[in-house]
Amino acid sequence: MPATALYAHLINSGGRAGEYCGAATAANFGDVAAEFQALRSGCGIADAGWRARFVITGADRVRWLNGMVTNNIRDLQPGAGVYCFVLNAQGRIQGDLYCWNRGDYLLAATDAEQAVHLYELLERFIVMDDVQLSDVSAQLTSVAVMGPAAAEVLGRAGMNPADLAPLQFRDRSWNGIDVTLAQLDGVGVPEYEIWVAAEDCALLWDALIAAGARAVGAEAYELMRIQSGRPRIGADIRERDLPQETGQQRALNFAKGCYLGQEIVERIRSRGQVHRRLTGFVVQGARPQPGMKLKSGEREVAEITSVADFPDGTVLGLGYTRMDAVQPGAVLEVNGTRARVCELPFD
Repeated sequence: MPATALYAHLINSGGRAGEYCGAATAANFGDVAAEFQALRSGCGIADAGWRARFVITGADRVRWLNGMVTNNIRDLQPGAGVYCFVLNAQGRIQGDLYCWNRGDYLLAATDAEQAVHLYELLERFIVMDDVQLSDVSAQLTSVAVMGPAAAEVLGRAGMNPADLAPLQFRDRSWNGIDVTLAQLDGVGVPEYEIWVAAEDCALLWDALIAAGARAVGAEAYELMRIQSGRPRIGADIRERDLPQETGQQRALNFAKGCYLGQEIVERIRSRGQVHRRLTGFVVQGARPQPGMKLKSGEREVAEITSVADFPDGTVLGLGYTRMDAVQPGAVLEVNGTRARVCELPFD
């Protein structure tokens, strides 16, 4: 398993070793409850070096990638990004990524644990196209800055984000270092990323701590992800899942033209619904494990895909329910586990 560029610095700064999305990083800094609270009501910074990054160049890069993903790359303006799925011909999700238009090239970001699979899949579809794909994960890393006070902390650190809207980025010169500040589309609180050369990431981290941010590990970040109802590839999104089942309409564009798997996505839209959908669960009793099936009577009607224990004792899960059998508010029980079905995001 690769380690993030920040890993050694975080462990030397009191972080406890862990992993997230296929990369070794800090699991926590000794107080997950306080770290989670910083994300909810203050400002936390987290290692986002678990994102792998691909540079896509060549004269055909926009047309080619537009035909590979579910969102609109053709009309993506320089300085902006989109979230996308990559599908197979049957419309099943093979991976996800953010794509950012950097003018003379496209920058794709995805989880480290799916990076090799996704890179090989994309490369396989470069046939007669003028497209070059290169992995720059070892050279470029990022730090996540999250929470209601994130903009204030960034301002104190010399990177005012006032000119950014969600899914926009701007290049900055900071203390003689070239960085890029991007705003993501959120996990329930303002979320920014600073892209920085791997050799400069420790300096950036320490400056953000000095500006008032709290160091946050992957465990608190994962709590924020689940509370906001964001599915993750490899956990909540598997290769058998269809885009509309995940509830991530932000990944879909229905006016962009043809792409791999489009026929299935369009067919689902024309019929108006899917049979399953991503749902939240508030759990009591025996803690479920991912993969547990929940029943209504003798019929399996739900599956748990992610579970998290929150500092206040609440246990929340993500998973899928059958739309013809389960409505929000329903309570499903199996083997001592009691799960109440909730709309996402959780309150």
